Amino acid sequence: MLNEYYSSANKSPSEITPLTMAVLAQQDENGNPSTFVLEEESEYIVNNSPSKIINNACIYFGASLKGKQEGTRNICGITHKAPISIDPFSGMYFFPTMSPSNPKCSWIAHSHIDKVNKADNQCTEIHFKNGKKIIIDISFGSALNQIQRTAQFRYILDNRIKHLQKKQGDPDKEPLP
Repeated sequence: MLNEYYSSANKSPSEITPLTMAVLAQQDENGNPSTFVLEEESEYIVNNSPSKIINNACIYFGASLKGKQEGTRNICGITHKAPISIDPFSGMYFFPTMSPSNPKCSWIAHSHIDKVNKADNQCTEIHFKNGKKIIIDISFGSALNQIQRTAQFRYILDNRIKHLQKKQGDPDKEPLP
């Protein structure tokens, strides 16, 4: 079933996959929210807000965006602009550029980031591992903070998963705290 989800032949334009690097807020010609989706080898526009697209991807993996945000809060205490794991097994960790309730909020895939630089007008340039780059409308400090918080969340969640996988192989191990 997971292979069907990631298959490009079965992919609808609003699905997020491990190839998705950024889900960027924009407006259509009538001023309605739409989204520019940047993937490793393609890009397309979806007539939904980025947070709606992210919510749909979260629901596909069993929980809403709100549920994923609550999970982040429970795991590492992050309450505002919380990073999320759409699917930890495929490395799909995303962070919002601002409050997800803001229609200008974009989402960036943590695993695709190579480096970040300051850009003009208090913006930040993100360089992806495949050589593509974007400029997002958040300060350099805020971008670094979001990347760091996502790394912290990812580290904790990945370690919990590894611990549980080891525990399944050894019934005498102690449970997680």
